[in-house]
Amino acid sequence: MHKDFLKYQAQTTPHPLAMVISHAKGSYIYDTKGKAYLDFVAGVSACSLGHSHPKVVEAVKVQLDKYLHVMVYGEYIQEPALELSKFLANHLPNPLETTYLVNSGTEAIEGSIKLARRYTGRREIIAARNAYHGNTMGSLSLMDYEERKTPFQPLIPDIKHIKFNCDWCLQEITEKTAAVILETIQGGAGFIEPANNYLKNVQERCNEVGAVFILDEIQPGIGRTGKLFGFEHYNCKPDIVVTGKGLGGGLPIGAFTASNEMMLTLSSNPKLGHITTFGGNPVIASAALATLKEITESNLMTDVLEKEQLIRKHLQHKHIKTIRGKGLMLAAITESEEVTNKVILRAQDEGLILFWLLFEPKAIRITPPLTISKEEIIEGCQIITSILDSI
Repeated sequence: MHKDFLKYQAQTTPHPLAMVISHAKGSYIYDTKGKAYLDFVAGVSACSLGHSHPKVVEAVKVQLDKYLHVMVYGEYIQEPALELSKFLANHLPNPLETTYLVNSGTEAIEGSIKLARRYTGRREIIAARNAYHGNTMGSLSLMDYEERKTPFQPLIPDIKHIKFNCDWCLQEITEKTAAVILETIQGGAGFIEPANNYLKNVQERCNEVGAVFILDEIQPGIGRTGKLFGFEHYNCKPDIVVTGKGLGGGLPIGAFTASNEMMLTLSSNPKLGHITTFGGNPVIASAALATLKEITESNLMTDVLEKEQLIRKHLQHKHIKTIRGKGLMLAAITESEEVTNKVILRAQDEGLILFWLLFEPKAIRITPPLTISKEEIIEGCQIITSILDSI
């Protein structure tokens, strides 16, 4: 099976972890040898409610018996997509009321770029250094990591970069700027939080010059930081909010939400300003709605902040220099890339799933399901510290 995997399925790295999956349930993934792995990654922040959550599975089964795909996005009224969009509107500040549902976070970023340029009539997009918004051509263009971009040039033009958390840099935002796009918490850079009202200052500068303020909530969103949306911690309000990953409860989805006035500009001059065949798929929308209801109607978001403190308490170790992030979006920064690699690889042997971050080689990603128990958190932390003790 391993040889077939390498031959027939496209690879993203030279050395994939290549665990052969049997099934997954709750906080655990099981391989075909029957070994259980405690999941501290949750599909890279995607499985908000853990694996095969019964309410998500039931919502999918109910919809399967009704209909699957019936028409390209936006033509027919399909109750799951409509109810999902209404739910988002009811939990976002005005005037963020109209949602475009797509297939992934990176497609939602693409749509938000198009929307900002269409709405403002401007071209320039400003992003942050060390940002990661996805890997399609437009999303990749927002990255300043030339080593990753150069093989795919030319990318989309008129992209500028500023330093995250730098107020002085906000003067780069001018009347030429269509949009500023930022991650609410920088992910690939090492889970860097905004400081000193930075996001509010960006919002105010965008308002001054008529630029659109886009926040990428693909990782921080959907309860992961203890709020439904990460920006709720930081005294700001975007013009467009982008979601994905955890929104689908383990199924592929993306969304960008803006005012109705702004979103209508994609429907004319030209028509079909953005179009997707499978966006708003009724099965996936049903799973997303079930996920949102469970997160907002339970104690999960309150518990997230308690679980964060538990992780911080039990990961105090001489080889861990700091723990960045918020809620269950955490990165343990070790003293070296070598230490981080040893921990992540040996943890899998010990039955714990950890992973890397894109641009910070010393970071250990800790993004478990929101449903993880306190006992499971302590168990996982003990595995990490035991490995660190042996280094």
